[in-house]
Amino acid sequence: MLKRVIPFAHHLIEQVVKPGDHVIDATCGNGHDTIMLSRAVGEAGKVYAFDIQAEAIANTKNRLVTESVSNVELIHDSHDQISQYVDQQITAAIFNLGYLPGSDKTVITKPGHTIGAIQQIIARLKQGGILVCVVYHGHPGGEEEKNALLDYFTEFDQQYFNVLRYGFINQKNNPPFVLAVEKKKTD
Repeated sequence: MLKRVIPFAHHLIEQVVKPGDHVIDATCGNGHDTIMLSRAVGEAGKVYAFDIQAEAIANTKNRLVTESVSNVELIHDSHDQISQYVDQQITAAIFNLGYLPGSDKTVITKPGHTIGAIQQIIARLKQGGILVCVVYHGHPGGEEEKNALLDYFTEFDQQYFNVLRYGFINQKNNPPFVLAVEKKKTD
């Protein structure tokens, strides 16, 4: 009944994204979110998938080949460089924050880069669009990023945005949670 954080994050995005839309996977990692986004936008849509780690780009590329996906542009760069690659409106974006599973745990997402990327996405987000962050914070540096995001999102004007926090409060070991921002209206 209650969805775990990743299925919940995907559900939110799937409710908004339509075939032909443009979307962003800000941390493509092993490609799971990239594939979900690709299916949601269909062949007429486009997914911009970012990661700073060559291993993540390779893992995602392999998954795309296996799944015969052709509507994804893989970008080996930091998500805070979105403006260099994306200039049109987008319908949705997803972040899985923390580190690449099965990889070097010292290479992590950082608050300044993540918030910089979010600012660029919000500026391109369509009315009714959604930005979703899955926040993993049980690693060194994770608590800092979690707190920075909570402080940042708390300041969003409720006239323009709905901001949601979803997570399980009775799980041990710093359970991940979802932060989601829906753009209600533009200026």
